[in-house]
Order: sequence, then C-alpha cells, then structure tokens
Amino acid sequence: MEIIQKTKEGIMLVNKPIGITSHDVVDVVRKRLKMKKVGHAGTLDPMAEGLLVMLIGKSTKLFPKFVGFDKEYLGVLKLGEVTTTGDSQGNLVRQAEYSSLSKEEIEKAFSLFEGDIDQVPPMVSALRVEGKRLYRLARQGIVVERKARQIKIYSLKILKVTIPLVEFYVKCSKGTYVRKLAEDIGEKLACGGHMIKIQRLSIGPFKLEDAVNLDDIDESHLQKFTCQ
Repeated sequence: MEIIQKTKEGIMLVNKPIGITSHDVVDVVRKRLKMKKVGHAGTLDPMAEGLLVMLIGKSTKLFPKFVGFDKEYLGVLKLGEVTTTGDSQGNLVRQAEYSSLSKEEIEKAFSLFEGDIDQVPPMVSALRVEGKRLYRLARQGIVVERKARQIKIYSLKILKVTIPLVEFYVKCSKGTYVRKLAEDIGEKLACGGHMIKIQRLSIGPFKLEDAVNLDDIDESHLQKFTCQ
C-alpha cells in the first residue's frame, strides 16, 4: 500500500451512516488516503450515525485530547420495550404498558437526569473489567458487576413525544452512555425502553454540519487540529 507524505496529517470529520462500524470508516479513509496510520477519536455503534472524528498520521497520538470533550446527541427512545443491548439491535427481553403515560410524566422523568448523576456503564460497552471488554463478556451471556461513574448532563430536552416514541436532545460529559441514559429514564417511568436512533451532533468544538459524507472522502477534507 502506498504511504502518503508525512506532512499529510491532521483530522477529518466524517458523517458515519447507520449500519457500519467505526472501524469500517477507518478502512474507507485508509483506502482513500492510501495510508495505514488512521484511527478515530470515539466509537459510534453500527446503529448510531453522525459525527466521527478521524485521526490521520501523527495526529493519531492526539486521541487523549478528544476523550475529555463534551458531546451532543439526538436520540429517539421507544418506551415499553427493554432489549439486551439497550437499542433496537438487541433481543427483546421485557415489555410493559406505557399508553397511560402523560407528556408531563415523561418530562418529569427526563428532568431527574439533568446535572451530575451516577451512571452504571452498560454491559454492551468497550470498558474493561479484569482485562476483558464488557461487550465480549455480554456476547457470552456473562454479566459482571460494574461500578457507577459520575457523569454530567448539561442539557436534556424533549423535542417531540409521539407515544411510545420520545425524541430528545442531550449534551453530556465524557463517559456518558446515551443508551444507558435512555434505559434508566424508561425504568424511572416503570415501563422500560430502548433507543431506536442515536445521532452524534458534536464532539467538543467539532460539528456534524462540517462533516463529509463517506462517499465524498478525499485528501481535501483533511484539516489541522487547532483546538486548544
């Protein structure tokens, strides 16, 4: 594989579509730029879409700088159904009645999750416990104890309610799992729920509106990392 000049480095903002992994995007960028040293600054699951920051060349070393950035998402929560993964790709494990819920009750439940909160990471995550990725344990049907971590929800706004669907916006700190947030809201409403849409809008100062679509990726979309 041909390697581009060492001066070709920086970041690239990509709009990841639904249905592929973040590593699939890495492969596309490698082929388009004809280089191997490509990574990303934060995973999006196959069912999620939106902003993926690609790190090119020596900029792959900048990953730690992105970890602390706040993030923004749009999401759609489906009430009344709990799945094994917290999203629509998992198996249905429980159903509950939701039709009697009012918009006011839903709004109250959402308001309880603003500010500093404790969140237990989901089993379907890349965190390591005793050296093993949680999602790999989950695939084997193994559930282990996870310690709650404090996160911050800066803003959590309901955009639209069409029972059983609740569309919302969230701005959150590092370490936040949006699927787990939605699951916890569903449990607070006593009916459960899971995510059917997750779209990342921003990572720190970087915005989805400035991202390139997968089919349009080329060297012209490389940019310097200028965030302090």
